[in-house]
Amino acid sequence: MSTPHERPARFDVGIVGAGRVGAVLGAALTRAGHHVTGVSAVSELSRERAATLLPGVPVKPIPDVVRDAHLVVLAIPDDVLAELIAGLATTGTFTSGQLVMHTSGAVGISVFESAVDSDLVPLAIHPVMTFTGTDVDLERLQDCCFGVTTVDMARPLAEALVIEMGGDPVWVPEEERLTYHAALAHGANHLVTLVSQAMELLRGAGIEEPSRVLEPLLSAALANTLQQGDAALTGPVARGDAGTVARHVAVLREMAPDIRPTYLALARATAQRALLSGRLRASAADALLELLADEEDDS
Repeated sequence: MSTPHERPARFDVGIVGAGRVGAVLGAALTRAGHHVTGVSAVSELSRERAATLLPGVPVKPIPDVVRDAHLVVLAIPDDVLAELIAGLATTGTFTSGQLVMHTSGAVGISVFESAVDSDLVPLAIHPVMTFTGTDVDLERLQDCCFGVTTVDMARPLAEALVIEMGGDPVWVPEEERLTYHAALAHGANHLVTLVSQAMELLRGAGIEEPSRVLEPLLSAALANTLQQGDAALTGPVARGDAGTVARHVAVLREMAPDIRPTYLALARATAQRALLSGRLRASAADALLELLADEEDDS
């Protein structure tokens, strides 16, 4: 927890976007002692979410939310973030010295370039978590990492805000913001696809509860990988067992041709990493990679 001298002053906070992230962060800031003065919400679902997580907070048009706040939280889709910032700057909606924070992972503070004359303090604070948009998320924020990018003078303030929300600030240099986000998307979003495909194959094999079969295996694999990296690898690729891999590919060609390309790509990447990390002999890796290349050529 932060000490009193590390905590930012109490802010009037405006939440632009009562989606899953905005409403939860607004509730977290309220719990930390800040005062949410307004929230923007367009859809019926977002209005319901705001009423649940931010009870008593008035729903206002975006310009009013921004004008009434010391700290503005822009929790909106990446594709409209730059346009909204430019629009608010052009109309003189921002105020000098105002703290303006966005929650996008893919961009840093360069997205505020159009508002440079507004003399605002830019903050890019991205919670590394999948949100449900319910109060369950408030507990999940505890010890959740937040990717922080801002100007040097605002770094202590940004990190204090994260700590107040229960999170752990992790500094991300401006020029590395996209790489940081690509890593998170690759690890989390593609994991959903991978696990869903594995469950589909198990169901096709007659397994009634694929999740029950996979959970202990995947939980152990994830824990081991986070601790050991490439050293956690097991299975036919790690053993250089090209015959088993070939049989896997053959059955996928017949039973799940849509999953086969994913298997081929991941098996190739796994073999290459195992080779580079010294976990797979060159002769075994050559046989595997040749097999996989031939199979891809047949696709």
